[in-house]
Amino acid sequence: MITKDILKDNAALFTIDKNLDRLIKRIELLSYLNPLNTEKEKHRFFSSKYTEEPIFKYPKQNFNAFKLQRSLFSNQLEKIEDDDIRDLYQGIVYYYANMVQTAEAIGERKKFFYNSLKLYGTPKEKDVANARFILHIKNEKEGENQEKKYTARDAQAYFEEFVERYDFPLNIKLSTSIAADAMVSNSTQTLYIKKNAKFNDNQLKTLANHEIGVHMVTTFNGLNQPLKIFSNGFPKNVETQEGLAVFSEYMSGALTLSRLKILAYRVIAADSLIKGYSFSDTFDLLHNQYKLDRDKAFIITLRIHRGGGFTKDYLYLTGLKKVYEYYKSGNNLSPLLTGKVSLDRVDSIVKLQELGLASKSIHITDSYSANKNNNSSIDFILHNLK
Repeated sequence: MITKDILKDNAALFTIDKNLDRLIKRIELLSYLNPLNTEKEKHRFFSSKYTEEPIFKYPKQNFNAFKLQRSLFSNQLEKIEDDDIRDLYQGIVYYYANMVQTAEAIGERKKFFYNSLKLYGTPKEKDVANARFILHIKNEKEGENQEKKYTARDAQAYFEEFVERYDFPLNIKLSTSIAADAMVSNSTQTLYIKKNAKFNDNQLKTLANHEIGVHMVTTFNGLNQPLKIFSNGFPKNVETQEGLAVFSEYMSGALTLSRLKILAYRVIAADSLIKGYSFSDTFDLLHNQYKLDRDKAFIITLRIHRGGGFTKDYLYLTGLKKVYEYYKSGNNLSPLLTGKVSLDRVDSIVKLQELGLASKSIHITDSYSANKNNNSSIDFILHNLK
């Protein structure tokens, strides 16, 4: 609970934080980046024997990019007395100003691509090497219950039962315009499920631990914080948040080699984007050279090429490696669950807590209580990633 003295002593900080909250809530990038005509373009691409480049349409933006950027930079950060906190908020302003530029450029290939690189970076040589290492490992025999027999409605019922272990509400909506089978909207606290998707038993377990066990947990922990930036997101929070989410899959015993290979394919696809591959070229690389099922190859290619070129997906594997090492070193994961925060700002989180400007995590990821992974191959892979 924030005291009157803390509010008084940090009046400038709370004013800036509140103003940034008002501005940032309008630019959830992924809400503008999911194509509206995915299925239509997928059908056209397949019918053309994978030669005609998809032409995706995107939701209209409801903000003025110039005015929004000007408002972001108008915040008087010099009034924040603490050097470390001021540095954090300066990074936040630059991060979201860049996100505005990226969102504004959706559909403009070169402009969007270069702005998105500033947000998410590119895979390094070691990241590509890690992906190839995973892909060269012989496939395991698929376990039982791999049949995709569950509908989106079945998944909804499963998730509604799963969330009972947490003390927060779960709002679920079915959607025809998301690239993933399921995703969390932080701004609306909603779990979206792809309406025409089918799921097997392990996928339901994976998605529940990933989307609810981490993304929903950090959403509601962030909303509980006195400073709104915990809810809106620190710079570089994507790598940490996706790393935590996949690590939750691992701890719950749901992480499989086939799932790790999907994350590896995303790195390979992001690397192909950086090398100048077209949509068709990336699809050909995954489907014909790596022999990946064409539906999976299309989705991964879509995720990487949407908007004009989006490298975010390579961060799942790098984030997993960093969180895995952080955990194995004996560190407490709780500070990383306080909101949409980043691993490189753990010291800032702890400092804010000590100053009474942040609270500890109310909700803790259920799978983190005990390691239920019994697949030695997964441990071998994670231990040997560079």
